[in-house]
Amino acid sequence: MKKMNTKMLVTAGILIALNIILSRFLSINAWNLKIGFTFISVFIAAYFFGPALGAIVAGLGDFLGAILFPIGAYFPGFTFTAVLTGLLYGILLHKKQTPLRVVVAVAADQLILSLLLNTLWISILYGSPFIPLLATRVIQCLVMIPVEFLTISVITKVLVHTRREVLQQ
Repeated sequence: MKKMNTKMLVTAGILIALNIILSRFLSINAWNLKIGFTFISVFIAAYFFGPALGAIVAGLGDFLGAILFPIGAYFPGFTFTAVLTGLLYGILLHKKQTPLRVVVAVAADQLILSLLLNTLWISILYGSPFIPLLATRVIQCLVMIPVEFLTISVITKVLVHTRREVLQQ
């Protein structure tokens, strides 16, 4: 990651605020399901600035959102998953966004991080059996994969024109 400048810091702050708004106010939440567009702020941070800032935006957005606007009990595992999502998007989507890279990033995020890891955290947090919980969360992931793929593909086409302006010092 290159040296942090004022423009990067301000952009990261705006993306953290967007993350909180998308997560806490514009998502559908149930105790074991969450459908929303929080990934947009994480993708934008990772797209412009790479894995480190993508992870920071995702982690701080999750932590601050949970502290300021709690939906349930705070559990650090969800913040860990958010950080991994920012890293994943940054590694796969920072320099080059091909349809294959987007599919791999989205599928890994939804199937490994959201489905497996977040289901584990919910199971630990609420003492629910893992396998039945996993079965209920499969539908969420199958819905979110095409939603994330299409959204990221459209946003990439829009952001490609603003990338130079954002990255200029």
